[in-house]
Amino acid sequence: MEKKLISIVMGSDSDLPVMNGAAEILDELGIGYEIDIVSAHRTPEKLFKYASEAHERGIQVIIAGAGGAAHLPGMVAAISPLPVIGVPIKSSNSIDGWDSVLSILQMPGGVPVATVALNGAKNAGILAAQIMSVCNKDLRDKVIDYKNSLREKVIEKSKRVRGE
Repeated sequence: MEKKLISIVMGSDSDLPVMNGAAEILDELGIGYEIDIVSAHRTPEKLFKYASEAHERGIQVIIAGAGGAAHLPGMVAAISPLPVIGVPIKSSNSIDGWDSVLSILQMPGGVPVATVALNGAKNAGILAAQIMSVCNKDLRDKVIDYKNSLREKVIEKSKRVRGE
């Protein structure tokens, strides 16, 4: 069984279509992860247990997605010693997603949350891999290969557009 090094959490199953972007890139990079629903408002006891124990389970980075008031990433960051990457999600009850962006972005001093773009779970997965690659050369090589593949795709598209 693959060791789970990254945790992906979200406040509701309605966030899953967005958060799957993080899971897909982690699968592509071969990084084990866990995924769960942990509501800051509906299951605060679960949130506290999850955030306070994640590092004891071997988790190295937490990706937390939330819409609306978007308290989950900040609350996880307040409790856990691990780096937290927040994914603001444009939800059915959000103000065009801005409430989520600002709730995650505007954290008080001492409680950092790295924040990606609205619905940017794929970038959260990439950032988590980059954080972990600091002390893992094999993973760093995978990240380098991934970024090289992005460059190659652009070069190919450029040639097509120019008719080459």
